[in-house]
Amino acid sequence: MRRVVCKGERLGLRDVTEADVDALHTIYGSPAATQYAPFAPRDRHEVSGLVDEAVSAAAAEPRLLYVLAVIDAERPDVIGVARLRIEADLPHSGEIGFGLRPDQWGRGIGTDLVRLLLSFGFKQLGLHRIWGARSPANLPAQLAMLTAGMVEEGRIRHHLHTPQGWRDSIVHSAVEDEWTQR
Repeated sequence: MRRVVCKGERLGLRDVTEADVDALHTIYGSPAATQYAPFAPRDRHEVSGLVDEAVSAAAAEPRLLYVLAVIDAERPDVIGVARLRIEADLPHSGEIGFGLRPDQWGRGIGTDLVRLLLSFGFKQLGLHRIWGARSPANLPAQLAMLTAGMVEEGRIRHHLHTPQGWRDSIVHSAVEDEWTQR
């Protein structure tokens, strides 16, 4: 099993471990952090289950799911979570998702995180296309993805069923050759 370690100027990415459950619960369990997610805040037991799935996925061959702890480069604190999922039928393409602790908002960390995910996907995984979907109301995610170099592709109507009902998604993507030229 290949362990993920990816470092940027302000952030780092590494595989999640069982020791991260409490830190990840501050994100997955936060009503503020999950306000645009297609799920209600999760309890600690549910987050523990997500971590167990992530650890199992890290051992799979081929590896199709990367659930990564977002680490502050100045100290070892887990300040967020990032996911990159590759579809078995489309091994050239990966879907990203991310969340940060609310106390990290407003510092440009989201943009740095998207840039780091794009770098990881293109340079380390050799992907050709990376995409992500966001709630139409999630303007900070829109800004992070656009500033990081992703292009807004369009709207998927009634894409996800959330606790509040059906929700559209706005899709953003980056392709390797365009990203490399930046």
